[in-house]
Amino acid sequence: MAEQASERIRIDATRDDCLAVVLDFESYPTWANDVKQVTVIERDDQGRGAKVEYRAAGLGKSMRYTLVYDYSALPESFTWTLAQGEGLRALDGSYRFDSDGETTRVHYDLSVDLSLPVPGIIKRRAAGKIMGTALKELKKAVEGRDR
Repeated sequence: MAEQASERIRIDATRDDCLAVVLDFESYPTWANDVKQVTVIERDDQGRGAKVEYRAAGLGKSMRYTLVYDYSALPESFTWTLAQGEGLRALDGSYRFDSDGETTRVHYDLSVDLSLPVPGIIKRRAAGKIMGTALKELKKAVEGRDR
């Protein structure tokens, strides 16, 4: 069964600044500690990653997974679904951006279902760690970039 988690954080930057970082998938390994490699497999007609493969550290090992992105609700939000992944049945989620001009509240929702036999409490902790770390690292990357 999939574990659901939600987190949010306020970033001292515009929505456009947040989107510039979060949509630059190839740069993830420079700021997202658990992401080791990113390959954009397909791009949409605006050049954004439509199908993206990741290699990330997780549960004490390296995992590969591919996500498919839906940008139909941009600039307010975008979603992704798992296309394939090692040890995963689901890794679906969304980012939502609520902007008030110079600051942006970023909401991160994630649904994770591991195909490995792992107790529910471990899955919940893993989902929470992924999200908390991802948002803190995103905040640092966005607020630290030259605008």
